[in-house]
Formats: sequence, structure tokens, C-alpha cells
Amino acid sequence: MSTVIDGRKTAAEVVEKVKALTADLAAKGFSAPGLGVVPGLAVVIVGEDPASQVYVANKSRTAKECGFHSVQHTLAADTGEADLLKLIGELNADPAIHGILVQLPLPGHIDSGKVIQAIAPEKDVDGFTYVNVGKLGAGEAATAFVPCTPAGSMLLIERVRGRDLSGLNAVVIGRSNIVGKPMANLLLAANCTVTVAHSRTKDLAALARTADILVAAVGRPEMVKGDWVKPGATVIDVGINRIPAPEKGEGKTRLVGDVDYAQAAEVAGAITPVPGGVGPMTIAMLMANTVVSACLAAGLARPEF
Repeated sequence: MSTVIDGRKTAAEVVEKVKALTADLAAKGFSAPGLGVVPGLAVVIVGEDPASQVYVANKSRTAKECGFHSVQHTLAADTGEADLLKLIGELNADPAIHGILVQLPLPGHIDSGKVIQAIAPEKDVDGFTYVNVGKLGAGEAATAFVPCTPAGSMLLIERVRGRDLSGLNAVVIGRSNIVGKPMANLLLAANCTVTVAHSRTKDLAALARTADILVAAVGRPEMVKGDWVKPGATVIDVGINRIPAPEKGEGKTRLVGDVDYAQAAEVAGAITPVPGGVGPMTIAMLMANTVVSACLAAGLARPEF
């Protein structure tokens, strides 16, 4: 059986470091006019999507636990694009806010791309603006805000394999802007040989079997089977899918990843579970990005995680 990569434990360690950095910022007592010494995170949600409400509540709760100045803007579903952009502009200009997160998806009448690109790159703690995407793609990850899910996944890989992944083959299944592409760039920066696979890749199973590090981020329940996994490989399952669970009762469901965990765990060297793997890391890395932004705004060196 493979080693189970405990995302909850690593996420808790990240949050503890964030708390320590937050306390250190407060202790330094900066006196520059208008400069906030408490990391400030503003979360904007438009509409009442139930899943989004849960995500936002979890982010806000963790921010408060970290000692942040946590602000939530809940806007009606019919809020106009211009009003949302006006709010983003106000948050960009607010020195007490170091991170701005707009919860996706947005209602159909709002151009999500325009809204995301309106966020100041130095406050883009989701890592979605073109400036941060470009830095990551150009190999400047050390000065970029990296999207939280791939950043957290990379930290879990480093806990197993170390920071220098020279000579290892990595296969990323999924080419989204949020996970697949930034994940590939992070692995390249760590000296992996990287292949990005997707729905049109030929003989995906055979390609997956070449991977020393296999990252699944496609949103298809248990697609990656045990015979797709190279013996001893590190498997990072980014997927979160809800499927029927009749064994738990009528109408019940359960969460599974993009990897058939029971099969893959028999072959892999290390594997993330679902839940309890990558999921907890996403919010932890959001907190990390926010405290990094606050440190940079205060003129301090960029902390590492």
C-alpha cells in the first residue's frame, strides 16, 4: 500500500506559519500613513449559489482564524458589471486590503475575465491576472502569486519528492487555466519533464504510466484506474466529484476524486485521498498568498512556504 499524503496536516502547518507571520507584522508596528499592518482579505460573491456560499464561508472563517482583517461583500445576483468593477477599483485602492478574491462562477451577464483582470496584480491572491500568469509561465514563480490549488499540490509533492525534481517525468491530466497549466509550469520550474494531457490525448492510460508524478485534474469521477499508475509514482488527485452512494441510503452521495483511489493506492508510492488531500491546501495557500502580499506591501522580504 502507498503512503497517504495528508493534506489536512500540511494545510494546518501552512496556516500556523501564516498566523506567526501575521503576529510578526503586528509586532513590528509599522507607522507609515495608511499602511495596514494586519493582512486584509476581501472576498466578493455575487448571487446565492449554494456551493459558492460554502466556499466563501470557509475562506472567511480561516482568514479570521489567521488574524486577518476579513471583509466579505455579498452582492445580489442582478448586480451590474459596472457596479462590480467599481467595487474592485475601491478594493484595489484600499491600503487595508492586501488580497482580493472574486468567487467564481459569476452570473452570466457579467464578463468574468474582465472582472478578474481588473484586480490589481499585487492583490491577486488567486493568481489569475495576466501579470501573475505571465510571470509563472516565464519561470518567475518566485515573484508571482500562484493559483492556490496548484500551489498547494506542489507543496504536497515537495513533501514527498523534495524541491528538485530533476530527472522525473510528470504527467498532468487536465489543461485548465486554474489548475492544469499552472501545475505544469510549477513542475517545469522544479526541473521535471512535463507532459500535459487532455480529452484529446491518444492512449492516455499508456502516457499516464510513464509518470513518476501523476496529477489528475479533469473533473471525471475515478477516471484514472490502478493500471494507469506507474509503480511507486506520486499521485496527486485534484478532482472533487460527488457520486451516488446507495450503500449509505436512498439519495445519499459521497465524494471521490478523479483517481480510483482503492486501485491506485495498491500501486502508487504516495497518493492524496479525496477528501483530505489537495482540498484543504487550497484555502491554506490562499491565506499564504494574502500574508505574502501584506509583507510585500510593508516592504518586507517575501516569506517562503
